[in-house]
Order: sequence, then C-alpha cells, then structure tokens
Amino acid sequence: MSQVHIYVATGFEEVELITVADILRRSEIPTQLISLNEQLNVVGAHAISICADLPFSAASDQPELIILPGGGPGTQAMLQHHPLHQRLISQIDAGKRLAAICAAPMVLAQIGLLANKNACCFPGCEAQLLAGQAQITAFNVVTDGLITTSRGPATAALFALELVRQLKDDATAQQVGKAMLYL
Repeated sequence: MSQVHIYVATGFEEVELITVADILRRSEIPTQLISLNEQLNVVGAHAISICADLPFSAASDQPELIILPGGGPGTQAMLQHHPLHQRLISQIDAGKRLAAICAAPMVLAQIGLLANKNACCFPGCEAQLLAGQAQITAFNVVTDGLITTSRGPATAALFALELVRQLKDDATAQQVGKAMLYL
C-alpha cells in the first residue's frame, strides 16, 4: 500500500512531477506514479517520458495523499477525467490529504474542493479558482485544511518539502531540504 499517489497525465509538467516524487522518495515516503489512463509510458509537456508505476484502474487503495502535478495539457486531461474527480472527492470525504501545483488546482476548484479555501496557482489560472470560490493568496505554497496548493515549477521543491513535513515531520523536511541545498 502506497502512502502517496501522484497522478500523471500526458502533458504533465516534468519539473513538478520529478521534483516532488524525488523529494518524497528521498524522505522514505512510499510514493507511486499513477497514469491517468492504462498506458504506463506518459510523455510530459516538454517531451520527457516517464514510466508510471500503475495504471489508473490498478490504483485502488486510498493513500494518505494524492498529488496532481500541473502542466497545461496534463491539467486539461485531469479536468475532463470524471473517475479522477470521484477519487479526489472520496479522498477528502475519507479525511485524507490532497495537493495540486501549477494549473492543477483548477481541477480541485472545478469539483468544489477549494470552496472557501485559501489556495494558490500558476499565474493566469486564478479565474478558474475564483469560479470555484477559492480565496487566492500570493504565497508560493498554501495549506488550508487537508489541501495544499502551489504555484509552479520553481516552487516544486518547497511544495514537496511541505508535504514531507505533513506526512513525516519538520526534522525530515529540514534534513532532506538541506541535503539537496534547498534550505
């Protein structure tokens, strides 16, 4: 059973996916990459391919955290994927965490999970968050209740270290951040 699932759709933002997965795994947090469809090979927004650990249909357990990386085309695919939406709603209903970075907070806003929550996103995506009744902040990483959002590729490490802090502790986040020269 994995503690974290990161959903991957064609056109994902590579920096956000790889940085977050790498930092979580360095922190010894079991993390699986879940393809949004049945194909394990997924190509990012900048033509970098990754191999997901599981297809969507095989990710049946409920992890402690689900993460959505951004990227324009990847986010568009997630916005149209209703089974993913149901999974995200079930995650919150079970009292488990969600996180989204860059354009991906739009998915959470579209399905009503950011209503009356503080959140941030990639510049230019604010209208969609506001339509979902989110409260936009200027911070690079925002946690409100069970949901953490972040702004984009340059904030991916801070976002990942915040998730490490939530899932493990401050000491682990500090140790990994310092070892990687982020802190």
